[in-house]
Amino acid sequence: MTRAPQISFLPDKRRLHLQDGPIDLVIEASGSEANVRRAYRAAELRFTGLLDELCAELPLLRQGANPAHCPLAGKVARRMHDAVAPFASDCFITPMAAVAGSVAEEILWAMTESAHLARAYVNNGGDIALHLSAEEQFTVGLAERPDAPGLLRTMTIRADDATRGVATSGRHGRSFSLGIADAVTVLARTASQADAAATIIANAVDLPGHPAIQRCPARDLQPDSDLGALLVTRGVGELSCGEIDRALAAGAVCAQRLLAAGLIEAAALRLEGEMIVVGTRSIEPFEDPLPARSLAAEGAIHA
Repeated sequence: MTRAPQISFLPDKRRLHLQDGPIDLVIEASGSEANVRRAYRAAELRFTGLLDELCAELPLLRQGANPAHCPLAGKVARRMHDAVAPFASDCFITPMAAVAGSVAEEILWAMTESAHLARAYVNNGGDIALHLSAEEQFTVGLAERPDAPGLLRTMTIRADDATRGVATSGRHGRSFSLGIADAVTVLARTASQADAAATIIANAVDLPGHPAIQRCPARDLQPDSDLGALLVTRGVGELSCGEIDRALAAGAVCAQRLLAAGLIEAAALRLEGEMIVVGTRSIEPFEDPLPARSLAAEGAIHA
């Protein structure tokens, strides 16, 4: 039986909120009133039952991806696999590393297939799928870490950019991380690609064997975690400036490799107040308060 998700508008009456279990989406579309209404209806219809589709293949989604073969049947599940497949030959990664971005991408696809929109985004907890036409643009806000209030930096994404996906990973996020990054935000051609790449780069920001870093098996914290016995970061003690630089540099090497391979468009890596930017994306200090229409979260968007 298909579950009934929670569907409502936020207080501004412009943004649609869709929630079902762990999936929590904030959506905004711009266009004619009829097209926006049509797009929101398409989002609701596609969202209904989507979690059930994923749960039906959850055992396979929690297995390490095989870069040469995808055993998954569902459209979103296969998108998740395709996003992580480029990394699967070099490390253990499951399709779950791209679940948030893939869901956002699917809902945005349903909207743009159903209506002509000037702009639209689907924000799945900071993993964002974007639609931009003509000369439209988005400004994406960056926090130093996902669980800290306030936005300190911004990036502008324009219609002629290749970027259509933004995702953030790190040890303070919703998922476990093998590294020590406070946050890694990635811009890529799709939200699913950004989600997978952010996981990989965040894992690379690390100081293996450092005594100040507390780790434990993922399954000790969450018995059904797809990471199983892999050690995930639970705490980071005091680090010297040189150690912070070294950890960020390790992540930057990984990000540069993904940039050269065409898997990302840019990345911003943050640790203990320090940041490294990979790619040509301009990241500006954030000074003015966000307008009321923006999202008060990592990866916030405003006009």
